[in-house]
Amino acid sequence: MQDFIDQARKNGVILEHTGNCQLCGAAYEGGIFECMDHYNKGTELLDFADIENHLYRFLSVDAHALQHPEIHGRWSNHFHLTRLYLLFEKKVVWNYQKSPLLSQYLNEYKKNNPTELLIPPPPGQRGEITGKALSIASTSQECTTIIHNWANAVYQSWHDYHPLVSVIADGFLSSKY
Repeated sequence: MQDFIDQARKNGVILEHTGNCQLCGAAYEGGIFECMDHYNKGTELLDFADIENHLYRFLSVDAHALQHPEIHGRWSNHFHLTRLYLLFEKKVVWNYQKSPLLSQYLNEYKKNNPTELLIPPPPGQRGEITGKALSIASTSQECTTIIHNWANAVYQSWHDYHPLVSVIADGFLSSKY
């Protein structure tokens, strides 16, 4: 797996070490590097061993990935946006076993749609809430509320692609996966 700096470079983006996060727009002094650090520390409030909180791990990963798509592979947007669609619209109860199944389904989907691209909203316009909001959480409950609102805001910012991911989601749900 490439590190996020190499992936950004591959996507034509040189990451900044100063100022706001150049991808999500969060107000930092250390750029995306501070943003990544705060995201990782913010999710520590959740007890991910608790089965009820698994949903929030998926929501936080999806929100962060969709706000920072330049540091991920190009099919990452399909995966994370489809999973958010399945969680928010189809009310699928997600678990760790379903993620590789969705990935496998997308591998098959890619064969028929090899040039399809989900173009991200402009940097700073990928949801009005960012991972920085996690820094105000002092309890696990506050953290889960922030994550839910954050993921929903990011999901809504990608609204142009909801019809497309609904087709992917329906195919996934009706497939052998």
